[in-house]
Amino acid sequence: MASTDHPAAPDLSDIAGLGYEQAREELVQVVSRLEAGGTSLEESLALWERGEALATRCEQWLDGARERLDAARTRRADAGGDSDDDRDDDGAGRG
Repeated sequence: MASTDHPAAPDLSDIAGLGYEQAREELVQVVSRLEAGGTSLEESLALWERGEALATRCEQWLDGARERLDAARTRRADAGGDSDDDRDDDGAGRG
């Protein structure tokens, strides 16, 4: 069973540069094509691999968004405690 019997894996390097909306839209198109059928086994496998890569890219964007939201909430909580203390100190010093 030589490895030459299998088709080469598709080039998926372009997916890394896609934004969330682009990757999601293309993923929807890939799923639609797979659901419609009518493609050869080889083309279906290539579509499946691309779909998996697109789904992973979407997950990366969503994970990054969650991390940014968590960081923003942490900063807000930290700043909220500090700014309340600063306002009390400033208010007391001016009176």
